[in-house]
Amino acid sequence: MSTTGKQLPPRERHIAAPPMRERQSKTPAPPRPRPRTPPRAGKAKAAAPRATNGRARSHPQAASTLTTGRARRVLKVGTLTTSLGGSYIWQALKRPFQSQARTERDLLDAHVRNAIRIVERSTELKGAFMKLTQMLSMRTDLLPPEALEVLATVQSSVAPMSYDVIREQVTRELGAPPEQLFDHFEPEAFAAASLGQVHRAVLPGGEDAVVKIQYPGVEDTVVQDLRNVRALLQTLSRIGRDVMRQKIDASELYAELEERLREELDYVKEAANLREFRRRFADDPEVVIPEPYPAFSARRVLTMSALEGYPIQDILAPDVDRELKDWVAIKYFRVLWRQIFEFGILHTDPHPGNYLVTHHPRLCMLDLGSVRVFPEPIRAAYLALARGVLDDDAAIMSDAFVRLGFLDRDDDPEPMIRIMRMIFEPVLEDRLYDPRDYRSVDRAMAVASIGLEHRIFKSPGHRVFLMRALVGLESYVQQFGTVANWHRLFRECVERAPARR
Repeated sequence: MSTTGKQLPPRERHIAAPPMRERQSKTPAPPRPRPRTPPRAGKAKAAAPRATNGRARSHPQAASTLTTGRARRVLKVGTLTTSLGGSYIWQALKRPFQSQARTERDLLDAHVRNAIRIVERSTELKGAFMKLTQMLSMRTDLLPPEALEVLATVQSSVAPMSYDVIREQVTRELGAPPEQLFDHFEPEAFAAASLGQVHRAVLPGGEDAVVKIQYPGVEDTVVQDLRNVRALLQTLSRIGRDVMRQKIDASELYAELEERLREELDYVKEAANLREFRRRFADDPEVVIPEPYPAFSARRVLTMSALEGYPIQDILAPDVDRELKDWVAIKYFRVLWRQIFEFGILHTDPHPGNYLVTHHPRLCMLDLGSVRVFPEPIRAAYLALARGVLDDDAAIMSDAFVRLGFLDRDDDPEPMIRIMRMIFEPVLEDRLYDPRDYRSVDRAMAVASIGLEHRIFKSPGHRVFLMRALVGLESYVQQFGTVANWHRLFRECVERAPARR
């Protein structure tokens, strides 16, 4: 197979991953001076390698297969569903004989125990079910914050598969084994997740690359796992109706989960996402996105340029300069809102391993398998809602709620307006605001209370992954502790976006 022959653009070449073997040395371009500095490496930093388009880490012994077999997976998820349902039925039976305080405490305990059960089962089944469990952790209407925190502990990192298995997969997809396709291919994965793993490589033209390879068998389990999740959602919906006294329609949630999961399994689609995001952010030299190499890619194998930098969690270390922390927090804030308001296309996976920071600094966006495209009416409605929130215009907000499907035309908008004021508190006042003053759990409980009191349970599909991205933004901004005038930054993002395209 011939190489693409394409060289990395000058502005990206200096952040390519280190070569995997000795090659003729190249004279690097002098670094462009910047006032900001990279993280200072302490003892812990020196022991850990810098990350590339995946998360550098040591791995447990390589695995060879996923938990497969239709009957086996059905039995495991069926047992889980039965356990969840039985625990809530028991709570309902006890309710008449307990005080309100005791009932609420026992119900919360049941939520947390059941979240632990879901986490344990997803870790065992891996693959698509693990990915779907991660997606469930975004649903504030199904479980309280305490239980969602447990679900959020499901990590995408798993033991990598053996090289023999990966070699066969590459051969099936690209027509030749890795050692024939690449000048060099590292047999040991440097990152492994729920659906695939990543290897370093060198293209015949000399470019450093990373190769993302989907696990054999993952796609075969998707149909059954989706059925399993549908059954799990039906159980949670009945729980919401019978125990938590909420009317929940999980059909849109299921449809959204299915669509995003199927897209994540299609690496041709992810390569298209990479090209689209590179085009969208071409006017911003402080955002870097890997370049896909089509000649070395297929539906289950994706080869792209290697980017090197510090994962976001490294920037959170105490010894990192405050100036750099503030730059990353504000840049991430602007990049996310630009996607929502201006592009109508959103990178929905805020996992810290999906963002790197170079020493310039620049923000690198990785793993664009999970991308949500908002139809133009939805993008415009979210932009209108933001303008209504900033101007405290109840009429504009009310109209946006209807256009977005959160309310029907004859619903009272006042409770939703109260919710918006709680959620957007950090951007409402034209002043410096410390994001650590925002009590997320308290606000979440207050929002849930308003929703329960006024029976606000409509949850259109486009909300699911938007909330996932916004929860990630909130988490990063709070952890960085950047004190800024978030009102002005948010207004800039809103005012630069077109009302219609």
